[in-house]
Order: sequence, then C-alpha cells, then structure tokens
Amino acid sequence: MSATQHILAPRPEPSLVSLVIPIYNEEAVIPLLLDRLAELIAHAPFSLEVVFVNDGSSDHSLHLLHQAAQRTSNFRVLALARNFGHQIAATAGLDAARGEAVILMDADLQDPPEIVPEMVRVYREGYDVVAARRITREGESAFKRFTAWLFYRTMRALIYKDLPPDVGDFRLLSRRFLDALGRMRETHRFLRGMTSWLGFPQTTVPFVRALRAAGETKYPLAKMLRFAWTAAISFSPLPLRLSFSIGWILLGFGICYTFYALVEMALGMPLVRGWMSLVVVNCLGSGAIMVAIGVLGEYVGRIFEESKGRPLYIVADEYALPSPDRQASPSQVL
Repeated sequence: MSATQHILAPRPEPSLVSLVIPIYNEEAVIPLLLDRLAELIAHAPFSLEVVFVNDGSSDHSLHLLHQAAQRTSNFRVLALARNFGHQIAATAGLDAARGEAVILMDADLQDPPEIVPEMVRVYREGYDVVAARRITREGESAFKRFTAWLFYRTMRALIYKDLPPDVGDFRLLSRRFLDALGRMRETHRFLRGMTSWLGFPQTTVPFVRALRAAGETKYPLAKMLRFAWTAAISFSPLPLRLSFSIGWILLGFGICYTFYALVEMALGMPLVRGWMSLVVVNCLGSGAIMVAIGVLGEYVGRIFEESKGRPLYIVADEYALPSPDRQASPSQVL
C-alpha cells in the first residue's frame, strides 16, 4: 500500500475482535448473515462481538436485529435516529466497538465473514490495517466491473496516490489506529481515503467478492457517482484547479480569436459574418464561469457544514442482551 517503511512488532491473539456492520433495509439478507456470523463465532479462536448499526431502516431490519441481540450476547445493535448514510453509520459502529481489533464489513455477504481469521492472523504480524482486496467480482456486469476499476485508478491518479486499488471498506483496524481515526470528525467522510491518509503499517489480503446474498444493492450508479464526488472534494483541491485551468484555456481561446479579428481588420476583410462565433464564445465563457462558481460553491458549502459543529450521528437506542457489566445506554449524540 504505502511506500513508508515500518518496523512490525508481532502481537498476541486479541482478547476481543469487533465486527462493525452498517444495516440499511437489509431484512432479506439478515437471516443469512446471522447464520454465517454464528458459524464464525462458534469456530473463531478469539472472542467476537458484532456491532450492528441500523441506519434508519424503513423495513423490518431493526426488529430482526433486536430479536437477535436478545438471543445472543455477542450481538449489539445501535439504532440511529434516522438515516445518516453508510459512512456515518460505519463511523458510529467504529466509535462503539470495544475490541482490540475492529473489522468493518458490509451486510450483504459480499464481504465473507470466513476470511476474518486470516485478517486477524495478519494483524498479529504487526499491521494496523488489514484491508480485503477483491481479486475477482463474481456475477457482476462488465459495466460494473469497469466503473469500479475506473473509480479506484482515477482516485489514485488524480486524488490520492496511496489509495489501494480494488479495496472497499472491508478492513481490520487496530485499536491504536482506530483511536487516531476517531480524531478525524469531518462531516463528509470517505473512510477509505481517511484510512490511507493516516498511514501506519497497512497491507491487504485477497478474497473473491461473491454475489449479494439477497436484497438489492444500496449503491446504484447515481449514488456511486455522488460517493466519487465526495471522495474527490474531501481529499483534493483538484476540481478547483481544473476549473482554473479551463478558465485559462477559454481565455487563451478568446485572445486567439481577438488576434484573428484584428488580422481580418488589417487585411480589410469584413468583420461581421454572423453571430455564430459570438454565441459560441459567450456560451463557452459563461459555461466555464458557472462551472467554476459551482465547484467553488461545493467547497464553500462543505466549509459551511463543517463550521456548524453538528454531531456526526445520533444514537436513539442501543439493544443488547443484559449482563452484569453491560448497562442499557441512553441516547447518545456524537
């Protein structure tokens, strides 16, 4: 991942590993997910807790999770007050996780729980971040594979060079890394970039990305494009620089056209041949100005959002099997 050199210090088996799983309208996949997690908990050589974060689901996801938490002491459920978005829900779960090692994964079982022991094994070698890297994407269309490939290469080339390719949010984070990540409280979050930016020893483990087990994707093309725009705005001033460059290009075009008109005048050629050229130049110039203002407005708008200092999320309820060392927590604002 990063070229920075680190000295790895081997670690013992973690006393507790936390799985953080954001949930949004996943009632179709939750029963399958619970079965796979139960199998992992039964055979893992370390203790596991699972922190489900219900991100304002409108289906029966919360009821299914609540029932699971009342049956199994390994499960905890955070119910956010409304839908805050995947990256914020993931942040809420990371904040609540208590493990020495914390693994963020999706609920659709495209992130297989079965590779968790391998991630923990690599973590024990001394790495603070162990990301799961997709080597194949089963059952996805050529268009989906191409856009995913293009997204990561564009982000690396133009936005952040240390962003690992073909790596999503499925990753293990050490406790010291998570403490550092917790200090980054920006509202518009791109956890993949934030993780790479922090540094620390990082590596990847390969896995085969399976088909979604049930339900529908929560990241259609339009949402993916918005996510890419958030990544670009959050980690680079490149859009501003591009609008600046376009402005210079159009200015050069205007100067060249002016020089052409002066030459025509010097040669006694008619200056007015119609309005087409004037309309084209005006449209190009006005369009460039509006684009530049729009890009600038995006940055100003995000500065405005950050300046409010609002909490990233609000936890309405927390559900877990009562135990002597676990008390029901009131609503949290973080």
